[in-house]
Amino acid sequence: MGCRDVHAATVLAFLSGTASVAGLLAAVLLPNWRQMRLYTFNKNERNVTVYTGLWIKCARFDGSRDCVIYDPQWYTAVDQLDLRVLQFALPLSMVTAASALFLCLIGMCNTAFVSTVPNVKLAKCLVNSAGCHLVAGLLFLLACAICLTPSIWVIFYNNYLNRKYEPVFSFDISVFIAIASAGGLFFTSVLLFLWYCACKSLPSPFWQPLYSHAPSMHSYASQPYSARSRLSAMEIDIPVVTHAS
Repeated sequence: MGCRDVHAATVLAFLSGTASVAGLLAAVLLPNWRQMRLYTFNKNERNVTVYTGLWIKCARFDGSRDCVIYDPQWYTAVDQLDLRVLQFALPLSMVTAASALFLCLIGMCNTAFVSTVPNVKLAKCLVNSAGCHLVAGLLFLLACAICLTPSIWVIFYNNYLNRKYEPVFSFDISVFIAIASAGGLFFTSVLLFLWYCACKSLPSPFWQPLYSHAPSMHSYASQPYSARSRLSAMEIDIPVVTHAS
């Protein structure tokens, strides 16, 4: 695997990162982080489930899809510490992952459309695609940590609420979406790290273009030469005479 081509690893990493960011966006917007199940012993009334998200809260009767109580200002009055942390952590994770996607796209475009022998004067200013993918992998790993830690904390905090009050709390589908998205970010970072390790054997430095010498030096090295030129000035061809028996 060489760094000068766009390989399946980088394309798969870009698609995986895009899907992970989309999953994070869905987890942020869905009001399904925590459920609070309220039971009634009156046969003439129905049980109520309160769906709590990061930004809104919705209360529904069993068997109904309409919100009896809809609170769009819930994000200003969140009284649960784990959800308050997630309000800052998930958008930060999305911004970090989006920056990594941008770097990954720059590296892919650089390898696909930029000449392998650029101008010598611009050699020190060019972007190395291997460096772009390495930094993108680090950003994806950081976004995974920012997302995964508070998402797992929701599970433990849910158990804490059940012990402190009543066992009426349960985590909802957004927790699984966020954890799956964090796993996608980790998978993306691993793919980019593998791609970089395959490129590490190249003679180019870390953040420089994919060659270690000026193009003029490459042009001299690539010119054909005869085997005769490898003989030193002191070497003399001695003819060999064979006699027929």
